[in-house]
Amino acid sequence: MCIRDREAGEYGKKALEAAKMMRWHDPSIETVLCGSSHTRMPTYPDWDRITLEIAWEQVNYHSIHYYATNYSDDTASYLALSVDFENCVDTMTGVLRYVKAKMRSKHNVYLSWDEWNVWYKDRSSDGGWTEAPHLSEEVYNLEDALVVAQWMNVFLRKSDVLKIACLAQIVNTISPITTTRDGLLKHATYYPIMLFGRMASGNALDVAVRAPRVETCEFGDVAVLDVASSYNEETGTSAIFIVNRSQTDSVTVDVRWQALTPTRVTSAYQIAGTDPKAVNSFENPERVVARSIKTPSISESTMTLNLPPLSFTAIEVAM
Repeated sequence: MCIRDREAGEYGKKALEAAKMMRWHDPSIETVLCGSSHTRMPTYPDWDRITLEIAWEQVNYHSIHYYATNYSDDTASYLALSVDFENCVDTMTGVLRYVKAKMRSKHNVYLSWDEWNVWYKDRSSDGGWTEAPHLSEEVYNLEDALVVAQWMNVFLRKSDVLKIACLAQIVNTISPITTTRDGLLKHATYYPIMLFGRMASGNALDVAVRAPRVETCEFGDVAVLDVASSYNEETGTSAIFIVNRSQTDSVTVDVRWQALTPTRVTSAYQIAGTDPKAVNSFENPERVVARSIKTPSISESTMTLNLPPLSFTAIEVAM
């Protein structure tokens, strides 16, 4: 239930008392404190610091919200949004550490990115009291899929502090899936989510990336590659996820493992295209999809990949 906007201090006190009462009824409950909705809010990140200082001991997670947009149609900057995603997590991580130290607390609070998505093409929100109106039905394209893939990379890289991430929404409204009475359409953004769901498990790995740089208006020059990796000790598998954000250049990449040596590549998929605005439709549902690619070989703990521009590549190896 919404109780309208409140000042940070007032909200912090309300949240603290609400959490206490909830735990009286269920001591095992976990709570999420409402944080800044995006990095451009004038109260960011001071709101978060103030509310956490008040409610810290009764909080398990602190929420962040973010909707990615490309209103300026600046593909280069849009494809570098993982810089902003990561900066947001790093800033909030710093706030958490500061408050914990200031409170002299042994209690940990983690981050919950409990509302995230790409949303800017269809902002319709007034259904006029009609039944099941068509609202905010985004049609996602290739560049949107590459932004979502980078978002998932950030989730994996920052999983030591970012414990929850909830896509808003799942079906029909700003979603990777659109349904009708007669069919189901998987948008471009469905495929990176699907690949991470299949492959990313176990623990996140640190990756050291050396890559060419690409210039952007919003973020300056950034690495042309965005990379994350995971390792599942139980299954003996490791996954590597790489976005090539260049719009024009292929990149040859040498992937090298340390400590453990992979024996073989078990699966390799790629989402790629030449048109960043390419979309799927009910008439052409497979224009932007994850396609199986030729399995690269591994020699002396090194695997060489040639990544086309505007691409997301996901590879799983057996260790």
